[in-house]
Amino acid sequence: MDVASKDRLRAVDLAATVGISVQQVRNYVELGVLPPVRRTASGYRIFTNEHARALNVARRLAEGHGWSRTRQIMAAVHSGDLPAALAALDGGHAELDRERAEIRRVLGAFETVLASPPAVRPAPRHGARIGEVAALVGVRTSQLRLWEERELLRPGRTPGTNYRVYDEAELRAAQVVALLRRGAYPFEIIAAVLGELRTTGSAQRVRAELARREQELHTRSLRRLRGSAALHDYLRGRGDAS
Repeated sequence: MDVASKDRLRAVDLAATVGISVQQVRNYVELGVLPPVRRTASGYRIFTNEHARALNVARRLAEGHGWSRTRQIMAAVHSGDLPAALAALDGGHAELDRERAEIRRVLGAFETVLASPPAVRPAPRHGARIGEVAALVGVRTSQLRLWEERELLRPGRTPGTNYRVYDEAELRAAQVVALLRRGAYPFEIIAAVLGELRTTGSAQRVRAELARREQELHTRSLRRLRGSAALHDYLRGRGDAS
């Protein structure tokens, strides 16, 4: 069926609606972000209001999901593979759920550290040896070596003998690891806690930083929700959603 002249859009006008170039519009057609286009007898592309709607939906999706997932979703929609589009969309929301769960687990680990702060004894002037640290922390030396292999601890080495030495910071780190392992926290959560502590130096500051990240996560979640709502309206307009 022919497209009425009043419903046609020039590529330059379509591009101007969201501030992109004509070449980007063409790229979006090739990538499937926009619906397929028909051509006039002379070979010119025919863009319509449907392309304008798709472009606006893609921009809204990208605000929450990023362009990589947006291209995947829109291409699946325009190829008629709605299940694939929904799976990609669900994957984005699931990622946020995993991030939120990890933040809460790290926050929980910090609460454990704050509730029972390690009583760090001053390390000897030239550092504590592994046996001394094991006795102070209450674990075997083999556990300290395991934690080092997992890059949780970073002891120094003595020149010549290459013996492990732990300064006060590493002694505290060993006590934090021991505390959290007794709380059954997995190594990846402990690594996140130590990483934050080494960056900020303060458990309270880390807690505030993680709370800020959680708020950013809420913002991202709302953006994805708006993108999903825009996609639903688009699908309903195409007759793909009941």
